[in-house]
Amino acid sequence: MGSQEPKAVTINVTGFKKFQGIAHNPTETIVNNLKNFVESKGLLPAGVTLRSCTVLETVGSGALPVLLKVLESGISGIDIKNEHVIWLHLGVDGGARKFTLEQQAVNEASFFCPDELGWQPMRQPIVADDGGISRKRQTTCSIEAILRFLKNKGYAAMTSNDAGLFICNYVYYQSLRFAEQKGHKSLFVHVPLFSTINEETQMQFVASLLEAIASTC
Repeated sequence: MGSQEPKAVTINVTGFKKFQGIAHNPTETIVNNLKNFVESKGLLPAGVTLRSCTVLETVGSGALPVLLKVLESGISGIDIKNEHVIWLHLGVDGGARKFTLEQQAVNEASFFCPDELGWQPMRQPIVADDGGISRKRQTTCSIEAILRFLKNKGYAAMTSNDAGLFICNYVYYQSLRFAEQKGHKSLFVHVPLFSTINEETQMQFVASLLEAIASTC
């Protein structure tokens, strides 16, 4: 009996626009330029498709219908049995000096400042049907293998169990829940400001991250 062909890998990427305290979000620049960057430099491994690159408003419940539509569009027409589908969400941590792979999200919205529509919940469940705010969802990506891959490439990277309680955690929780329902994977990664790690290095990092994700599916 011949060996089974490896599944194709489809990756969808999101970033965010500005929010309070961050006038220029590096993830907006990264996501807007990513497709051209990896394709022009031939950085996508064979069998990997970068299907979508979407910049989200930094908004919680007010943008939930848009977020769910984006998630649905990322798997529209895909045969899940024959493809690995991964959602990669990028957010900025203004105080970070390393790239941070987030292992989980919690079912709690407690915003330190209002989102871009003025919503500022405190200790509210993100999904009421999931129960209380202590509920956690974890990524099914091989996060330690991804971390080793990135460190071998020379990047300063780490893992974290705390994605914060702002929009990053909100989107990640919704994405992890959606991924579980649909049978694909989700990962959230925080990046520093460009003033800490420059744009070119961050673009190269995300290209390597796509490779790491694909190689560990």
